Amino acid sequence: MPSVEVRAGGQGWPARLGRVQRGERLQLRLGNLYILPTVFGVLWLGGALLLQVVGIQTQRNGPLLLSFLMLTLQLLALHLTHFNLQGLELRCGRSEPGFAGEALTYPLLACSRHPRNAIRLRLTGQPLDSQAAQLRRIPAGTSSLELDWRCDRRGLQTPGVLLVSSTAPLGLFVCWSRWAPAARQTVYPARQHGPVARTATAGSALDAAMASGGREGSEHWHDLRPHRPQESQARLAWKALAQGRGRLSKVFRDPAGTPPLLTPAPGVEAERALRHLAAEIWQRSRRGEAYGLVLPHLSVPAGQGRRHRDRCLLALATAPGAGTSTSTSTSTSTVVREG
Repeated sequence: MPSVEVRAGGQGWPARLGRVQRGERLQLRLGNLYILPTVFGVLWLGGALLLQVVGIQTQRNGPLLLSFLMLTLQLLALHLTHFNLQGLELRCGRSEPGFAGEALTYPLLACSRHPRNAIRLRLTGQPLDSQAAQLRRIPAGTSSLELDWRCDRRGLQTPGVLLVSSTAPLGLFVCWSRWAPAARQTVYPARQHGPVARTATAGSALDAAMASGGREGSEHWHDLRPHRPQESQARLAWKALAQGRGRLSKVFRDPAGTPPLLTPAPGVEAERALRHLAAEIWQRSRRGEAYGLVLPHLSVPAGQGRRHRDRCLLALATAPGAGTSTSTSTSTSTVVREG
């Protein structure tokens, strides 16, 4: 696993210059790479010209020779810095959902024919104190890049414009390109504890089965049945598993009633009500309880398990409202894993 350094960095003018490339894939080439001298490069050029003047005025070959060497080195650095990015390919990966206001991971794939040093990846349009860091090296082949960022809005979001830049090997030039990854990441509403309305339903056969199952943690179970992958580990009959009878789940008969249907609490602002529902769904899922969801635009029947939880949270994330607009990142850092 190559080493990675995380370091804060300023925006700089490269974040504002150059055409933004869009799509799920970026191939760095002559048409979308920009290069200009850095402040150090301008000072280097000024020093070379100064040596030229000194050599001419004093009629000495030493300053003239040194100035020519400096100009040659600067010309070489121009090509080397450009070649450090040219040919690099970035693609969007498959992202995992997350909650608004919490750390999110936006995956990328980097394809390169040879190792590349001092490549910086950072998302623009964010505060300086939350900026990302610098990627030291991209190995040859396919590498997995993880951009950590934060989003304050729910919905299907993109992290904004990614600035890919490098000043290697001498820092005399900065070469960069700007890319807006098109793949969207699901951002659930932020989890905030608060009131949630609950309604009972006679329900379907699934609801009745969940009701007869009762709550996890109850000791009043009366039968065993094959364990299903979506069920919690708390329902496993560990004694039967130790006896070699396979993975079996306990069937409970608690008088727990029918599973509730969770709805936004009346009188609560819409976005805040969605945040309350997100926290309630997360807690009930961790306890292995059955529940449903009723929103103005859709209803989710009662159920349980991780897949049911993700379905309910996705319904909250995509609910119509102001919170579903695209947001840019507020912080980012980069991790590389060799693939």
